[in-house]
Amino acid sequence: MLQGQTFSYWEKTSFINNTDVIVIGSGLVGLSAALRLKQQRPALKVLVLERGFLPTGASTKNAGFACFGTVTEQIANVKASTEEEAMWLVAYRWRGLHRLRQNLGDAHIAYQPHGGYELFLTHESERAEAAVEQLTYFNKLVQQAIGERDIYSVADAKIAGFGIKGVSHMIYNRCEGQLNTGMMMRVLLQKVYNNGVMVLNNCNIQTVEDQGNVVMVTTSQGNFKTGKVILATNAFAAQLFPGLDVKPGRGQVLVTKPVEGLKLKGTYHFDEGFYYFRNIEGRILLGGGRNLDFDAERTWEFGHTQGVKEKLLYYLNNVILPGQKFDVDYWWSGIMGFGEELSPIVKQLKPNIYCAVRCNGMGVAMGSLVGEEVADMLLNNL
Repeated sequence: MLQGQTFSYWEKTSFINNTDVIVIGSGLVGLSAALRLKQQRPALKVLVLERGFLPTGASTKNAGFACFGTVTEQIANVKASTEEEAMWLVAYRWRGLHRLRQNLGDAHIAYQPHGGYELFLTHESERAEAAVEQLTYFNKLVQQAIGERDIYSVADAKIAGFGIKGVSHMIYNRCEGQLNTGMMMRVLLQKVYNNGVMVLNNCNIQTVEDQGNVVMVTTSQGNFKTGKVILATNAFAAQLFPGLDVKPGRGQVLVTKPVEGLKLKGTYHFDEGFYYFRNIEGRILLGGGRNLDFDAERTWEFGHTQGVKEKLLYYLNNVILPGQKFDVDYWWSGIMGFGEELSPIVKQLKPNIYCAVRCNGMGVAMGSLVGEEVADMLLNNL
């Protein structure tokens, strides 16, 4: 119940009082959790609180890549952990993408299975050769994980057709796709509303305290009392629970105005995935550059840095659209959540507080499953 402000009887009884579960964060994870709760237990009163006008973080700001990992990412993950753990992650992302498409429908999210490409620039010949040498190995591993054969293949012959320059090798992933992030979140919000979930925006969460019988949520709009809380704020989770291994990582993105005769179609990654681009309605979306200064980009602040902007424009001019005229139409940034481990954090923090955070830059692929898992965990403890 809100205290300290004057609310009408209608506001209190229709919007505020008597919630069973409050979900903090209206991104892909939070809304997926809320939807799962209502689908499994329709009688539950579920409220979502969001501090932004729109979902704050990355859900409405990501690049719309439906991907589960390039070859160089698989190499790095196996080195950092084990084959079993790396392939568990691939399978999790794959299942998450299918759950997202199943829940919302391909037409509603403008899903396009154009495939994805990992580019190797001219100075990366050794890295390219090492990746090509392991294609058979990773095709077998990934097939065991997701049941798809011959996912990765050499695609050097396509380089010229895309009009790109300074690229010596390219590996194709036939199972990668792209989607429209805005459409995804609109249809998910509508589905949540249709299932009886209330979403309140511009409500900044200050503290969350488990008091035994209830959880007190202190916000910029007043104090809410509820039975259970799900924390789904990804990169911002450590602001409320500092012990969580979640660190922010800012991704800077641009979109050009429509480019005449654009030849690119699909999703593209290079420089170990730190840069990524795609076509969208005759335009180029390009993002990345976090690796130029990890410390500077480990921030909860939205915005841009001159160094990253210059690097993105350099790649547009010299690699992606060489010799072509273009104008940048949009600049924005999103905040992702990263940690030492590649798996998400889905756990019970307190008897009545749960969290589902740390998607490690793969929120589109993982968000639906992460949200459903934390909802199921809560339901099992009711």
